[in-house]
Amino acid sequence: MAWQVDPVHSHVGFSVRHMGVGSVRGRFEKFEASVGITDGKLTEVDASIDASSVNTRQDMRDNHLKSPDFFDVANHPTIGFKSRRIESQGDGAFKVVGDLTMRGVTREVTLEGEMSEIIKDPQGNQRMGLSAQATINRKDFNLTYGAVMETGGLVVGDRVKLDLEVEAVNKG
Repeated sequence: MAWQVDPVHSHVGFSVRHMGVGSVRGRFEKFEASVGITDGKLTEVDASIDASSVNTRQDMRDNHLKSPDFFDVANHPTIGFKSRRIESQGDGAFKVVGDLTMRGVTREVTLEGEMSEIIKDPQGNQRMGLSAQATINRKDFNLTYGAVMETGGLVVGDRVKLDLEVEAVNKG
């Protein structure tokens, strides 16, 4: 079955340590994704994110993230994810192992999450939800900006936490 992600009811976000004392949270406003579901189980995930749609609620920081220091959106406008395999963990829990491509670099990433029950929405469509998380090292994807503070710590941490909350509708 072909399920399309409902972007109005979905969130693709991230957080990263800032100066070692707090976290900056952001999200991508534009993305497309589809998931495969067979017999009530997740079988496939395919996503494309518009890297220029990054939003951390501060224009100066967002413009820096779009620059060659980070996403380099002029040369790498999209971030992609394609599942390789999905491992059921029971009770709706899963691990999705797939290829994350960012800034021209592809690395294997494992998303861990849960799938909701499939329900019928008020319009009569089948709908389901997915929640998933992963942690990546930004330097693995050539996001190597490395401003150092006077105390020696990094302005931007290396570990980036990814957070996905997705609703999908059966377009079968």
